[in-house]
Amino acid sequence: MQVHKKKMRLSAVLLTLALGATACGGNSDSEGGGSGGSGEGASGGTFSYTLTNPENPLIPGNTTESEGSQIISALFTGLITYNVDTSKAEFDGVAESIESDDSTLWTIKLKDGWKFHDGTPVDAQSFVDAWNYTALSTNAQGGSYFFENVEGYKDLQAETDDNDVVTKQPTSKAMSGLKVVDPKTFTVKLNAPFAQYPITVGYNAFAPLPKAFFADPEAFGTKPIGNGPFKANEAFRQDVGFKLTRFDDYAGQKAKADAVDIKIISDVTTAYTEVQAGGLDILDTIPAENITTAPQEFGDRFIERESSSFTYMGFPTYDPRYSDKKVRQAFSMAIDRQAITKAIFNGTREPAMSVVSPVVDGSRKDACKYCKFDPAAAKKLLAETNFNTSQPIDLWFNAGANHDAWVTAVGNQLRENLGITYTLKGDLQFGEYLPVGRGKKFTGPFRLGWSMDYPSPQNYLEPLYTEAALPPGSNTAFYVNPAFDAKVKEGNASKTNEAAIKKYQEAEDILLEDMPIMPMFYGKLQSVHSPKVSNVKFDAFGQCDLASVTVKQ
Repeated sequence: MQVHKKKMRLSAVLLTLALGATACGGNSDSEGGGSGGSGEGASGGTFSYTLTNPENPLIPGNTTESEGSQIISALFTGLITYNVDTSKAEFDGVAESIESDDSTLWTIKLKDGWKFHDGTPVDAQSFVDAWNYTALSTNAQGGSYFFENVEGYKDLQAETDDNDVVTKQPTSKAMSGLKVVDPKTFTVKLNAPFAQYPITVGYNAFAPLPKAFFADPEAFGTKPIGNGPFKANEAFRQDVGFKLTRFDDYAGQKAKADAVDIKIISDVTTAYTEVQAGGLDILDTIPAENITTAPQEFGDRFIERESSSFTYMGFPTYDPRYSDKKVRQAFSMAIDRQAITKAIFNGTREPAMSVVSPVVDGSRKDACKYCKFDPAAAKKLLAETNFNTSQPIDLWFNAGANHDAWVTAVGNQLRENLGITYTLKGDLQFGEYLPVGRGKKFTGPFRLGWSMDYPSPQNYLEPLYTEAALPPGSNTAFYVNPAFDAKVKEGNASKTNEAAIKKYQEAEDILLEDMPIMPMFYGKLQSVHSPKVSNVKFDAFGQCDLASVTVKQ
């Protein structure tokens, strides 16, 4: 069935009633196919799903990109879950309740019966140890900055010089804000009130880790031991993948299929051909050249829904050519986003005028004044800078994901409207591409995308552009503005959703004036699957609910 979903809204009702500004808890209200499921039994059988190589070993705290996150979501379950249809936070995970009287000191109580795949219990220590490991800077975990608001986080951060060489080791390996009360209870003390805190803890970085992880993190990264609906009985192999089998002792809604075969296919066109031929069961991306024909070809096996995906072109602000914000503003105004979405994507993308996806409350249709196509103003603004238009620019994108056409269109528009020639840099696969950016090796504008980790505008700001999110985090533009960081923190400390959104929008205004990135498109998730499977559902995070997939016998 072709699926069209209504927009999700993170509302005051969600915060104060479903979770509560000072207390959260309760039972799931999900329906069949969502996080809680309908109680249907397993279908058995095996189906296949494709990804490209994850960037890093499969450790939750170091998995901050889409490919690894899909695997982590099958292998691990956090404190809360997010409804597959509505994105609302639900207590279908390990947490029984998350409560606070002041939105600063949170008490988290766990349910009974949760186990890791090796049979060891999921307890309070499992979370506290995992969070401390992820936060410790010397462990170089990409999700470290998610714990920046926990008291004592700074003590876990090494001091470095301008060349990122460590000059002073961390003074502690454990955050003072984390305390184990008993096997089923721990507390989290934040640096400042954060009313939205409970909805964040379903993200990868907050997953628990068993004792086996700390004994051998390297081995764990290829064969993780999680607490999710599927388990890994074999090691992951680069360019190949691995098979995950149903975890029958899972404390949540058990997976319907016996197993899912994760196949690594680096080229989306190849993967699409595999689905057509019956060699692959589910593909979460459709090649641009097949967008118009896929609905008719696949019928009710074509899925479309709004997603939280946001595509942007970032600037290497560390490069002198792009250090002047007027250069970045001029580039953005020289691009006709509407023309690209129509010509390349057949209208299946929406030009972005905010860095916050429209599926999240707080997005604005007119936030980005420099995203409006105005080639004359762009050329005039660029002339006010020292930018050398006779020197070609490099345009970066990852290979195999059909970015070639639209990035080329961007280059052509920059050439036509600003007189700048370009060179395409699109030879690296995704797992190779991300380290280039984090190593300050992008030599020109670069393509990246973002899907929400949790349904809040804060998630489109703090993890991408604050100083705390500099690599190994996701701030690959290397943007630093204390005024922006301060506004985000004010939003975090707000007592109501409305007040928080106002501060987040003020932070976004600062960001969009500085333009360290060019907002490009909001996406729709489009997927196809084989006749072998049914009950295929994707959430607004862009992930398939693998546990709900039914295999036809």
